[in-house]
Amino acid sequence: MPTRRQFFAAGAATLASPRLAAAQGSRVLRFVPQADLAVTDPIVTTATVTLAHGFMVFDTLYGLDAEYNVQPQMVEGHTVEADGREWTLTLREGLRFHDGEPVRGRDAVASIQRWAKRDMFGTELIAVTDELSAPTDRTIRFRLKQPFPLLPRALGKVTAAMPAIMPERLAVLDPARPVPEMIGSGPFRFLADERISGARVAYARFENYVPRQGGVPSRTAGPKVAHFDRVEWHILPDPATAVAALQQGEVDWVEYAPNDLIPLMRRNRNIRVHVTDDSSISVLRFNHLQPPFNNPAIRRAILGALDQSAFMMAAFSDDRSLWRDGIGVFLDGSPMASEVGLNALRGPRDMEKVKRDLAAAGYKGEKVVILQPNDFPILKAMSEVALDMFTRAGMNAEAYAGDWGSIVQRRNSREPVEKGGWSVFVSGLSAAGLLDPVAHLGLRANGTRAWFGWPDSPALEDLRREWMAAPDAPAQKAVAERIQAQFWQDLPYLPLGQYPRVTAYQSNLQDYQAGLSTFTGIRRV
Repeated sequence: MPTRRQFFAAGAATLASPRLAAAQGSRVLRFVPQADLAVTDPIVTTATVTLAHGFMVFDTLYGLDAEYNVQPQMVEGHTVEADGREWTLTLREGLRFHDGEPVRGRDAVASIQRWAKRDMFGTELIAVTDELSAPTDRTIRFRLKQPFPLLPRALGKVTAAMPAIMPERLAVLDPARPVPEMIGSGPFRFLADERISGARVAYARFENYVPRQGGVPSRTAGPKVAHFDRVEWHILPDPATAVAALQQGEVDWVEYAPNDLIPLMRRNRNIRVHVTDDSSISVLRFNHLQPPFNNPAIRRAILGALDQSAFMMAAFSDDRSLWRDGIGVFLDGSPMASEVGLNALRGPRDMEKVKRDLAAAGYKGEKVVILQPNDFPILKAMSEVALDMFTRAGMNAEAYAGDWGSIVQRRNSREPVEKGGWSVFVSGLSAAGLLDPVAHLGLRANGTRAWFGWPDSPALEDLRREWMAAPDAPAQKAVAERIQAQFWQDLPYLPLGQYPRVTAYQSNLQDYQAGLSTFTGIRRV
């Protein structure tokens, strides 16, 4: 069996070519992402790795700073008229796509329309839009049926699906299928001919990118300045291999630092371990279309088996400073978070009672298939805990283990498990999407138009609309508490706990940005 060092050496040999060897140096950033880039189109999938790729290649009309404030990004500014029912957005001068074509208003219109067919926030915006047009090459106009003050936030969201602006010729294509070219107007060009599945992804700085003037770089807002001519993603699924490569200076940045190796990395003066202020909530997502979890009573019964701390310890060690349990729907500590229903998570877990509750709910031994990505250590660990939880609860559970690419493909299936379907999978929802019910990917419950799992809850949908219409923050808070109460009845997913992202990089890198891994601003000194 090859050693971890031999494993990395084999990966390095794959990367080595005269062209690439010459590129190595201070102008190259070598990055280890959380998983391989299975899908490149940020409209087609909600995978976080694709989202990070998307913000390299594409730009958005608005950006979000570290405090989650919306700022103009591709737009110079906007005007609002007709009592909030007409918005005119003006594009900045000098915006160009990677193929040399200027970014025009009609490109943005087609891109917004494509995105809105896949994204729940976009769906809300288009539902209140009477007309979306491009009066000139530099303007975009929304004529609305009613005021929609969240318009900039929708067009600047930093969670999947990304409102990426692409050429009209690509944006008019089927949003359920990846576009054939990665042509954006972002700060980096995707080097498709250098992509090696499971080994390498590469990008080059887009020399014609024009950062916006003024402000400071912050998350996806402010001037996006690329200090590296080239960024290479090295796919190293084994955490120990990735850390060894970081210690030897063979890579510059490991996106997810494995918690059990943090003490080792902290002893190395050439490595900086950074606990980010960008938290996520892990979730166990049910398939609501197929037995047994199409039965809400069965979903509620299994809640009695949930031990959030077990999931968190398996993925993030027993260091409680690196995770929290007792987590509900919204990000802990955020304005919409509440204690409603959290008593269901407290106290000893009684598996015999869970078995009785499952039987009373109508469970008849149907197979439960858990999607387990073996090349994604955090999700693999939590998937193993899920398998143990279901088994101890007396359910007929098994894991479907594969690489992240095969897991992403299988979770598209709506077939029964006997025909290639699935029952549950583990994923993470990032902070920016957990602050309110509008951008909350896991909370949307509009049936087959919802996120994978496809829950259908008219009650949750009505409450989300009520929250949007609430006149002030106290009223929103009251609705959010009712949303969490309804959540425990419908259980679109199980919350597994909250954790900050811990990342590690060479100490000669500075100006690391908050939030999603981005590759502008950061530089070597």
